[in-house]
Amino acid sequence: MCGVCGEIRFDGSAPDVSSVDAMTAAMTRRGPDASGVYMKGNVALGHRRLKIIDLSERGGQPMVDPELGLALVFNGCIYNYQELRHELEGKGYRFFSHADSEVILKAFHAWGADCVDRLIGMFAFAVVDTDSGTVTLARDRLGIKPLYLAETPGRLRFASSLQALLRAGDVDTSIDRVALHHYFSFHAVVPAPHTMYNGIRKLPPATVRTITRDGRSTERRYWEPVFAPHADRADWDEKRWQHELMDSLRTSVRRRMVADVPVGVLLSGGIDSSLVVALLAEQGQTDLATFSIGFDSAAGESGDEYAYSDLIADTFGTDHHKIHIGTDRLLPAVGDTIAAMSEPMVSHDCVAFYLLSEEVSKSIKVVQSGQGADEILGGYSWYPPLAGIARPETTKAYREVFFDRSHEEIAAILADDYLLEERDFDPSWEFALAHQSAPGAHTSVDAALRLDTTVMLVDDPVKRVDTMTMAWGLEARVPFLDHEFVELAATCPPDLKLAHGGKGVLKEASRALLPSAVIDRTKGYFPVPGIRHLEGEVFDLVADVLKTRSATGRGLYRPAALDRLFADPNGIRTRLDGNELWQVAMLEMWLQTMEGLTAP
Repeated sequence: MCGVCGEIRFDGSAPDVSSVDAMTAAMTRRGPDASGVYMKGNVALGHRRLKIIDLSERGGQPMVDPELGLALVFNGCIYNYQELRHELEGKGYRFFSHADSEVILKAFHAWGADCVDRLIGMFAFAVVDTDSGTVTLARDRLGIKPLYLAETPGRLRFASSLQALLRAGDVDTSIDRVALHHYFSFHAVVPAPHTMYNGIRKLPPATVRTITRDGRSTERRYWEPVFAPHADRADWDEKRWQHELMDSLRTSVRRRMVADVPVGVLLSGGIDSSLVVALLAEQGQTDLATFSIGFDSAAGESGDEYAYSDLIADTFGTDHHKIHIGTDRLLPAVGDTIAAMSEPMVSHDCVAFYLLSEEVSKSIKVVQSGQGADEILGGYSWYPPLAGIARPETTKAYREVFFDRSHEEIAAILADDYLLEERDFDPSWEFALAHQSAPGAHTSVDAALRLDTTVMLVDDPVKRVDTMTMAWGLEARVPFLDHEFVELAATCPPDLKLAHGGKGVLKEASRALLPSAVIDRTKGYFPVPGIRHLEGEVFDLVADVLKTRSATGRGLYRPAALDRLFADPNGIRTRLDGNELWQVAMLEMWLQTMEGLTAP
């Protein structure tokens, strides 16, 4: 797991290597172990390396193969690289390293851009044909690894973080009003290709983009899970579904142990991370390092779930680390957490992940996480109300349980200058409607799960985990997002997923492995009560930010809307119980932080 960047020129001039150097330096924390820059013709590449597979210098990047005429920068991990290497060796390819990055180079030469269909893992990469100057950009199926783009006439830059593109300069940082609408409506999710800035876009998940020397570009989506019954599984009963899903997850967890360094687990004490630990123990892993975090209680809300994580650690004999963060560390971490965000993220657990990653990275480089199970297997509260909803009514029902605000409520918060020119156009509604009306989803629940799996999951929890772990050079692997597991789960009947309060099929499949206390507990969330409740110094921070000259000069919000939020700072909540004042302040804090990074 690393940081990648590059510049492609279409106007006949040479790439600006100093800008690539600046982008590379901006991603040092993503890849603290090594760096490199390469230039030939119209392309320059930069890379920051976190050494996980093949720790030698032979695995360094940018990786160039003169014999094949290819150069590569790659961020991620290919879990089946050893099998692919064996296949490629059978075709006559010779390898100079033991890195998974070299396998991508050879695979690209053997199969072209279609090599992505053979890759099992998480990845964002750029491959350059050093003779023709053609560049191929690709992103993994579930968008686990990011890739941001800044395109101007005659030039395209790309990077693993938005901050890196800002450091390179010459970026249009005017606010994208469609992205702004999504932020306040679509539960702070900004779907690709949009970002908060008009001058920066992101390559969508499961997408390959090919760019020729003259700037012509083609883009194709290479994977789309089908959320509908599969003919070959029509006779599967509940027990068969439990068995098949658990067997697929077992394979996924095993794949994610591939590394030349130890792999641990982020253990929250919930069923998802606990199951990862159980499956690793079943496969013979001993002295597995597990990590849990807790905070001081606040406003009557507990700040830890140690009772459950301790139970799992004791049951499976892990080398368990309990990390307790005092309230005194929360406020100082807010600014650093926001600085790590490539896009504004509202969830209060960003600070938790940031602080947890800081501590975990002191002893280990790679962890597995239980992220993604709720989106894949129907674990959230907004799915049951969709059961039985007529398929054409899906988006109307989904909006009522998921969207933070109506189109009219957004207009009451944002100043006129930030509203869409077509005042009646609701981009969040139109996006969800188009996605959920498309063929390939059998029921309303299936349509909601497909949208959440391929969009919301990518640009909320997955992005959150990648951003916060990589801020400390920690690689997070997510077995529930193995694409083969996702494809299988997508065809599972919705009623099996929604049973037993959500994720029913997973819960029942887990009973032979996990203590009942963990399976049957009330669903928990990363508890950070000191941030969830705006009071004391945290409230003062929010108030101060929204009263700065930068905030008042920007004029994002209507003064009357801010007055209403300040009058009841913890009582005004979004539909999914988010703090509206925190959401408003978070965006302004992020914008101010990014302004400090922008190159002159």
